[in-house]
Amino acid sequence: MNNKLYDGQKLNDFRELVNLYKTKYKELIAFEYKETPDSEEYIKITYEQFAKDIEDLACSLLKQDCSRIALIADNRYEWCVSYLAITTAGLVVVPLDKSLPGNEIKDLLKRSESDGVIFSDKYLDIMKEAKCEVKICMDFKKDKDGILSYSKLLKDGKNTDHSEYNNISLNNKDMSIILFTSGTTNISKAVMLSQYAICMDLYALSQMIEITTEDKFLSFLPLHHTFESTTTFLFGTSCGITIAICDGLKYIQKNLVEYHVTGFVCVPLMLEIMYKKILKTIKEQKKTTIVNIMRVLFRHANIETKRKVFFFFLDGLGGKLKTIIAGGAPMDKETIKGYNDFGFDVHQGYGLTETAPVLAGENSFYKKTGSVGFPLPTIEIKIDKPDKNGIGEIIAKTPAIMLGYYKNEKATKEVIKNGYFHTGDLGYIDDDGFLFITGRKKDMIVLKNGKKIFPEELEILINKLPYVTESMVFGSLDDSKADRNTDITLCAKIIYNEEELKKVFPNIKDNEYCDKIWEDIKTKINKQMPAYKYIRRIIISTEPLIKTTTQKIKRNEELKKIKDEEEH
Repeated sequence: MNNKLYDGQKLNDFRELVNLYKTKYKELIAFEYKETPDSEEYIKITYEQFAKDIEDLACSLLKQDCSRIALIADNRYEWCVSYLAITTAGLVVVPLDKSLPGNEIKDLLKRSESDGVIFSDKYLDIMKEAKCEVKICMDFKKDKDGILSYSKLLKDGKNTDHSEYNNISLNNKDMSIILFTSGTTNISKAVMLSQYAICMDLYALSQMIEITTEDKFLSFLPLHHTFESTTTFLFGTSCGITIAICDGLKYIQKNLVEYHVTGFVCVPLMLEIMYKKILKTIKEQKKTTIVNIMRVLFRHANIETKRKVFFFFLDGLGGKLKTIIAGGAPMDKETIKGYNDFGFDVHQGYGLTETAPVLAGENSFYKKTGSVGFPLPTIEIKIDKPDKNGIGEIIAKTPAIMLGYYKNEKATKEVIKNGYFHTGDLGYIDDDGFLFITGRKKDMIVLKNGKKIFPEELEILINKLPYVTESMVFGSLDDSKADRNTDITLCAKIIYNEEELKKVFPNIKDNEYCDKIWEDIKTKINKQMPAYKYIRRIIISTEPLIKTTTQKIKRNEELKKIKDEEEH
């Protein structure tokens, strides 16, 4: 495929990024946020101020006796300043998952050999016990009990000679970032990334998607995750956008409206939840028939015409929301079609922490529903050992590849072979060059007859049921057939919303919940599938599945929980 691309913007390191803030964008607003969700005051930070804060903090950090600084907090302005202050000072930043329990945070500090840490006061008790020599609290107004004040360091940096900072020569191919992959501390790996790798990904993104200084993106995915930090924070600011910092997940819709947001980066689960709410509102207003007619009539119209037709949806989301970048998991085709019909420009993408992160994506010129787009410029993607359907492991050769797993050469060699990164994901590339993800290699269920089942395919269908909030499909060995043909039984754990279930089945009794859901599975899900994909058993619950902060199901932990519950 000879894809149409934008010119793009090339950067060598984060110093050049900060230089853009000081020159090209200095008078524009870089960040907008509130101190508390209830506050009526909006704080606006210009790019010029952002650059000054980065350099002032960096100068103070250089006076501390540390070379590797961990960073943990909710999404906030100080996190972004700290990230670039650390890295432009030639130090290594270690972003940590804000949702981890205290023992895991301390373990990751130790594993990463962090000798410094910048944190919000939410983690004060944990940090008092941590072994780091330099501790900096974002919320302290002055130094206290051996913990340094972020604001005092910033103030000191303003009055410090910047020559040491200015004279630092960065090697953009050195380790600059250590990121831990999702999982518990026993299995998470420490990914080493360079500024070169991330800057190459930023360059590729700038050739794919056009966002401008007129855009304002809402940041709500956790910034410690490379998808949000690269795509919203670093790529967004390289284009001069304004980043509105979300007050929290329950405030997303409110923030979209009050900040007049034009775009955001998210995971498919959130889009599917939002889409269900849109369809529910249409149904409650008795507009389903007319909306469906309008969708068909204007399906091939340009995006601006669609936005005029369906303005009443846009108004409920602030009126300006247009660009949505989604990644991290497969997404339901009907949901994508729905957003496109209503005038949203949805871009699906695919990547991993180890690839800084984006490998493939859609742009405004070339899209195919159900795919995650095509390889970004400079990236080569192949399917390793494809089966008769063309499905195999996705492997990639990219300049944005990690340096390796920190102090884990064995694991590094297992995934990087002959210059290709082996993703562990399964998929295929169609005749037009579009990449389709079918599932994780380790999650794929293989029956005795060799038939392959991808849980995500069935979960997408189950999640369409109006009362289902999420689900997890897994294989279980059927012990009842031990003396005959033992094979795997497909099971589904279904998380339902009781209020929505009662709307679908009025006057339902508590002891009938499982029967009603099971009937829907048999008639609405199994009927769409060949017999070998039939779900044979269900577990129902209202308790959310165990997930990472980027909303990926922790399947192993969930399976252990199911087993423990069944044994007791």
